[in-house]
Formats: sequence, structure tokens, C-alpha cells
Amino acid sequence: MARITKRTVDALKPGGIVWDSEVVGFGVRCQKKAKVYILKSSVAGRQRWFTIGRHGSPWTVDTARSKAKSILGHVADGMDPATLRDEAKTNPTIKQLAAMFMDEHVLPKRKTSTAIGYQDFLDRIVVPNIGKLKVAEVEFKDIAKLHHSLKSAPYQANRVLAVLSKMMAWAEKLGYRANDSNPCRHVEKFAEHKRERFLSAQELSELSRALREAERSGADAKTGPYVVAAIRLLILTGARLGEILNLEWEHVDLKRGMLLLPDSKTGKKTIYLSAPARDVLSAIPRIESNPFVICGGKAGAHLVNLQKPWRRIRNLAGLDGVRLHDLRHSFASTAASGGLSLQMIGKLLGHTQAATTERYAHLAADPLKAANEAVGQRIAAVMEAEDGGEVIPMPKRGS
Repeated sequence: MARITKRTVDALKPGGIVWDSEVVGFGVRCQKKAKVYILKSSVAGRQRWFTIGRHGSPWTVDTARSKAKSILGHVADGMDPATLRDEAKTNPTIKQLAAMFMDEHVLPKRKTSTAIGYQDFLDRIVVPNIGKLKVAEVEFKDIAKLHHSLKSAPYQANRVLAVLSKMMAWAEKLGYRANDSNPCRHVEKFAEHKRERFLSAQELSELSRALREAERSGADAKTGPYVVAAIRLLILTGARLGEILNLEWEHVDLKRGMLLLPDSKTGKKTIYLSAPARDVLSAIPRIESNPFVICGGKAGAHLVNLQKPWRRIRNLAGLDGVRLHDLRHSFASTAASGGLSLQMIGKLLGHTQAATTERYAHLAADPLKAANEAVGQRIAAVMEAEDGGEVIPMPKRGS
């Protein structure tokens, strides 16, 4: 028996179980497809088992151990956590349902990036506003009021509504609500305008200046180099944020210039690396005990939240309102304006549907317009040359 660490969890094989030396009864079990934190305790002379949650955000060794200590505290006060859990399942509040929804449905079945988004909406918006309501008692007016309160951010409001709708549908399957009683069903979504923002050459230059300044300032010696590297990789590869933050060194092939991702939003994926992107990767300091490229503040973990440092850097560059995802759009717009076909851009970005790439169609038309103008000018010049007009030469390839 030893203190459980991330290394311990990673080394577990299916069927294995390890008990913690620090918190009595706290352990981790490796199932066929998941590693689950558990707690074994004794209540009124009877042995009780409690499932804390599946390994992975939000359950790390540290958060699971803290939860175990909290449960043991309830036991010491004379409460039976298993009984409390069963009673909560009989008539849970939205807060309790949200925790079960994440642990039992979202985390085991959805990608990590999706789970993080769900957790954020539930923790930041849903639970603070309607968390105390009983699931069976939530009505259309409660959801409509919450949705309306977010009208200044229509995109976010609609995403919160979507998460709530999925959670309520799940509640119906478990019998917490009557069938076909989803209170989100008739809430009308806000109109959304596609959020497409492409950085100009001047803006990219200002961002580069801000990144260099961030490097020089060394405000955060521990994660600073990784923050700057992550942003540069987003610019130079067009990758999604989660693909860069979750990137491990074993998936980096600098020799062939590729990132070989075993999983992404669209499944297995290859991201090609330009020479500048390879230079960024080569300069990133490696930590022997950390498998991730973009290391976070905690040992063995990757950087979790890039939003706060990004806001600081974008303000420094005078790019208020620019999102990290806009860097992906900017990569695509640069490719389109450079003459690449939509099909090629889609492959670079890892799109599985051609319709997803169509948003860049107007940008891809720019080089065609320029070529068409040159051809038209040439034809007109030839026709006018019969009357002594001057012939305008076609631009040379590559000019």
C-alpha cells in the first residue's frame, strides 16, 4: 500500500485495484475501459462502497482524494453517504442531477473537451441559478427565464439550453421526470450570427509582438513558455485548442513533420507541421516526468485553461474580443487567400464534412478573381493591340 499518484493510476491494468496509504479506504480500480476512484468505509458496522468518479477531468487523484475525505467526514458525523446518495436519486435537485449526469453519462461517453464544456456551463450558469430546484418540479418558465437572462450572449445561451435539454432527457430515462416532459422543448433559441473573425497581416504582426513581449516579461516562469508556445502552435497549425493542450510528446513526429493524434473531435487525425511550427515544438522545454507538450502548473498535467493568459496577451496586442478559435479561422483564411482549394483546406483542418469548410468559400474566390482580372486584361490588351494598343504581359508564376 502506497500513496496513490497519477503514475500509479496510469500503471493500473484491467482488473487491478490499488488502495491509498494516506486516506483509509480510498482506492482506484481499473475496469475494462475506465479507471474509477472508489471509497470503502464502515457505517454502523456494515461495509459501504462509494463510487467517487471516473479518472479524468474533473476527477484527478487529488480531487478524488479530497472527495473521499469529505465523505468520511459525513460518516464520522453519523451520516450514511450511500443512503444520502439513494435518497438524492429518488428526488434529486438540479445540482445533484448535474453531478450524476456528468459522472454517469457525460464523462464515460463523451470526449474530454465536450465534458469540460458541459461542466463549465453547469457550474458557472445552471447550478447557481436553478441548482436548488427539484428536477421533477422544473417547468418551462424556469428554463425560459434562465435562457432569457443570457440574451446578451446568444451563442452561450443556446449552448446552455442544449446541455440542459440533454440532461433533462437523461432524467426522463432514469424516471426522475415523466416521459415527454422536457421543459426545454419549447424554449425558442436566439438567432445566432456566425462568429467568424480572421486576423489581418497587421493584426498577426501585433500578436507576434505581444507574444515576444510576454516571453521577455516572464510573468509566469512555470507555465509562461507553454502558454506562448500553445498560442503559436494554434496560429501555425490551425489545430483545435483541445488538440494542442492535450498533445503528448509520443504523438509528435518532428522528423516527418506531423502530429499523429490518436483521437480528436473527428477521430484519429494527422496534423502537418510547417518548418515554423517544428521550430516552436523544438524550442519547448520538456519535463521528463510529464508526457504533455504544453505543461501545466501541476506535476504530470497539461495546461488546462489558456483563456486567462490569452485575454492578457490579446489585450496587449490590441485584439479585444478575438477568441482562441479565431486563430484557427485565420489559418484557414490565409490558406484560402493563398489559393488553396476548399477541399485542401478541409483536409488541413480535419473537417469530415465539406459543408464545414464552405464558410471560407468567399475567401477562396479572391485568388480566382485576381487571376480572372489578369486574363481579362490580357484579352482586352490583345484585342486593342490590333489598333495599336499596348499588350500587357501576364504576371509571371510565383509573382
